[in-house]
Amino acid sequence: MSISMDDTANIKSLPSRTNGSISDDDDGSSSSRNSNDDDKKWKVHDTPQDSGLIPTIAVTLWLGWNGFVLWIMLYGIIFADNVARAVIIGSISASLALPANFPGQLGYRMGDWMMVRAEKYFGLKTVIEDEDDLIHHSEQNKALIFAFSPHDMLPYAVFAFNPILRRLPGKIGREVSCLMTSAVFNVPFLKHVYSWVRGLPVDKRTFLRRLHSGESFTFNPGGVQEVLMTNPQNPNDVILY
Repeated sequence: MSISMDDTANIKSLPSRTNGSISDDDDGSSSSRNSNDDDKKWKVHDTPQDSGLIPTIAVTLWLGWNGFVLWIMLYGIIFADNVARAVIIGSISASLALPANFPGQLGYRMGDWMMVRAEKYFGLKTVIEDEDDLIHHSEQNKALIFAFSPHDMLPYAVFAFNPILRRLPGKIGREVSCLMTSAVFNVPFLKHVYSWVRGLPVDKRTFLRRLHSGESFTFNPGGVQEVLMTNPQNPNDVILY
């Protein structure tokens, strides 16, 4: 099932309500006042883009593992001699045996560094519509779910909501995490990198645990099915399952 953005074209806004009744105040001053009130709610955080050497290295260390894992496996199978093959097998085996967050704080520091540099490399711009409402939920220890669509190869939500960037206020910004397919955490090397950037598997156990603990998170609903079923010729269609 999908829904097209074009289907919203015929939706009209309802008159404003005051104390449970419909307001008849439609003059220009009222519109201007409402517009000014809305503008105060928007908070824009814009980072100047910097695609220099250091940010490029950081993004390569973050995203480059996707291709590196495939390359090292093909090299080990086709081109490597016995010694190189033994080293590759040993390295892969060690990565699979070690915990995902190895080597602990050192790995998290590396992940924070990559996210800060990625923020500059991509020139991240965040627009928050109502920060006061987010602060209100944060103070009540409520978990918020940020759903992204469409799914993409670039794990945008990983760094856009990363806690080291503090794009969101209060407890939400400090503890927000990106949930992703559990398959990532079964791939050697890659599982360490995404653990360092505060990624977690999007399984039912993690999902419910964070909700009960009041820890916000972001994820892309639809997963692999959405990627395969999205039609580039119809960019306004959103796959809902």
